[in-house]
Amino acid sequence: MHTRPADATTALVLFSGGQDSTTCLFWAKDHFAAVHALGFDYGQKHRVEIEQATVIAEKAGVPYTLLEMEGILEGSALTEHHKDMNAAHERAPDLPASFVPGRNALFLTMAASFAYNHGIHDLVGGMCQTDYSGYPDCRRVFIDATETSLSLALDQDLRIHTPLMYLTKAETWKLAADLGTVDGCDVLEIVRRDSHTDYNGDRSQFNDWGYGKLDNPASKLRAAGYREAEEKGWV
Repeated sequence: MHTRPADATTALVLFSGGQDSTTCLFWAKDHFAAVHALGFDYGQKHRVEIEQATVIAEKAGVPYTLLEMEGILEGSALTEHHKDMNAAHERAPDLPASFVPGRNALFLTMAASFAYNHGIHDLVGGMCQTDYSGYPDCRRVFIDATETSLSLALDQDLRIHTPLMYLTKAETWKLAADLGTVDGCDVLEIVRRDSHTDYNGDRSQFNDWGYGKLDNPASKLRAAGYREAEEKGWV
């Protein structure tokens, strides 16, 4: 994770509306003078996260741009909705079915292009290699390589900040709590009530860890992290 460079005033957050990117959005607001949010509609299983991203960005007072990218990514239970979300990935048994090949590489490339055209040198993403379900494109080594490649491609410095990279899910909950109130927003409550992580898009049931049901890996991870954070007195 980078600290804020002296020349940095604006950050572009890769923003899905989920727990991790919502925490990163407010981390960015706490570290940069101005923040923009960039979302991606890539044909994911549900639009609930996108809807919640709009709600959260409005509450945070952050401009939000959604890029239409449906049909570009495939090979995942998130994009091919008939596949079992709880199964192993068909081409990589050590990975979950939710792995989307090339997703972060594509998103970071599109974000870098958007940032270039808006005079932004700092990207913020919720990638995490501690609680990352084994996704290879969430490792810091990949982020470092991509940062170097995109900086060369644009012929200018581009920094990719990953505040959650080495945090457990419980520590991510702690970070949301530690951020406190940012520009009038109670970060922990927004993460709990407004962010959405459940892979099935279920918002019929509210729990202390947020909306969703424990029938998919994303909600299980989020709930377990909250329980641990609660036991340690962090939330």
